[in-house]
Amino acid sequence: MAGNGAGDGRIAVTGMGALTPLGVDAPSSWSALLAGKSGVRFLDQEWAAELPVHVAAGLPEDPAGLLPRVEARKLDRGEQLALLAAREAWRDAGAPEVAPERLAVVIGTGTGGMLTTLAQDDLLESAGARRLSPFAVPMLMPNGPAAWVSMDLGARGGARTPVSACASGAEALAMAQDLIRAGRADVVVAGGVEACLHPFTLAAFAQMKALSTAAEDPESVSRPFDAARSGFVMGEGAGIMVLERDGFARARGARTYGALAGSAVTSSAHHITASDADGQVVAMELALRDAGLGASDIGVVHAHATSTGSGDLAEAQAIRRAVGGHAAVTATKSMTGHMLGASGTVGAMVALLALHEGALPATRNLERLDPAIDLDVVHGEVRTGDWGAALANSFGFGGHNVSLVLTR
Repeated sequence: MAGNGAGDGRIAVTGMGALTPLGVDAPSSWSALLAGKSGVRFLDQEWAAELPVHVAAGLPEDPAGLLPRVEARKLDRGEQLALLAAREAWRDAGAPEVAPERLAVVIGTGTGGMLTTLAQDDLLESAGARRLSPFAVPMLMPNGPAAWVSMDLGARGGARTPVSACASGAEALAMAQDLIRAGRADVVVAGGVEACLHPFTLAAFAQMKALSTAAEDPESVSRPFDAARSGFVMGEGAGIMVLERDGFARARGARTYGALAGSAVTSSAHHITASDADGQVVAMELALRDAGLGASDIGVVHAHATSTGSGDLAEAQAIRRAVGGHAAVTATKSMTGHMLGASGTVGAMVALLALHEGALPATRNLERLDPAIDLDVVHGEVRTGDWGAALANSFGFGGHNVSLVLTR
């Protein structure tokens, strides 16, 4: 995906909505990040007793309880998250008056309705075909979150669903930018969602040695860039942003957080799960070029940094090559865990809010920086500054690389 280049395609960000392991809205999640809180907890459910993984980052509140009961029962958990976050973002943006054909929705996910799929399969095996829910198909569809949000808002400019593993939410923002730049929409509600905390997914990721099996204090397990990192912590959540054509936002007098100034979506064509620094460098450099900025303009980097040994190292090397060592780097998965398809949008929110408020959350649990990582990783306390531009990275299994450039 390529933008118009030369920085002529900046897109205003006018609304944000989020549900994370730290809070069930964007303001509470942001406040918790600044306070250095953790949403990682012990898995104390009976079904988790035999798992090799002992911690996860679930939501602090059941999203079904935040929706009318009749509505919630028709929705997969991920769809519930998408609707709640989108409604929050839409309210935050002031509910823009836009023609339905000029309003689009792009919501990515890595796994789709995984909880519905697994639960309905269990029901099929235990009770038979006639006991399946009549809502099973729309609940398990990966495009379900985008579809429900489009219907909720009356958006007829398209409802799209990028599925690119952990880069899905970031790719949704890049796709939204493309839609606006191409003149196909004035407003796009875009982001990512994931809800797949289940014995199957936890065991599967553990089997490939991606998850940490540490059994100590759960809040200390996720430790990006730390020399003692041992794998990521699986989380769940949603992040949704309202993006607008700059002229449209100005004409209606909208308050803005800043802009999505550039993006790049690349593929490493290297390995199905292993990180590739070369491909990541290309994504960052192309995103900078798309925004019309240089490496020296970037003051903040929100790293993908999941807390895996090889992944964090590859990204650190890529950031150093593409941006240099001057930027302040943070890795908030140390507090939220890895929300998979939602993580890229939440990371972009953190980067933009850091510019907007002049405060960058510190990376939690960074006690000893890996000596092989030559970056200014913020830890210990919030970093304050007067930054003009930020980079947010998201990388997914399959070699999906997405870099976004945000500006104040």
